[in-house]
Amino acid sequence: MTDYRRFQYPGATWFFTVNLAERRGNRLLTDQIDPLRTAFAQVKSCHAFEIDAIVVLPEHLHCILTLPVGDSDFSTRWGLIKANFSRRVAKGERISKSREKRGERGVWQRRFWEHLIRDETDYRQHIDYIHWNPVKHGWVQVVKDWPYSSFHRYVKLGLYAENWGHEINLSKIAARE
Repeated sequence: MTDYRRFQYPGATWFFTVNLAERRGNRLLTDQIDPLRTAFAQVKSCHAFEIDAIVVLPEHLHCILTLPVGDSDFSTRWGLIKANFSRRVAKGERISKSREKRGERGVWQRRFWEHLIRDETDYRQHIDYIHWNPVKHGWVQVVKDWPYSSFHRYVKLGLYAENWGHEINLSKIAARE
């Protein structure tokens, strides 16, 4: 079945959650952060997009991407990012029978979750959610301690204070996932 939303919003801004196939105990994304960065950069060089915000956790990532005006093909971009990254990491993951039959790797979940950003409030809430996510999952006690996040860029730009999240009520953010 075709998802017609992707054709209705060219140049839109989207929130994504992308997961590894095996999440439990897997640290592949942070252990292999350089190949992941390279995969993003190579795909971006051929299929333009802007990374508005991103957090990479050991077994999943969240990001907000803005596509160029007139372009709505986020599925191709994610397919290319996943494939590029998978080619750069050593084999060794468990592969299901169906993936084996298709000649696929078992690095990523086949699908991803997307959400069209509807307005400025939605945009800000998702950026906060992205930056809070390492605390939510217990990887760090404070947001600034997680190295794989656009939070640090936001601090440099003056959009967040370095101690963001220490004193504000983030229960709304923490309840989203």
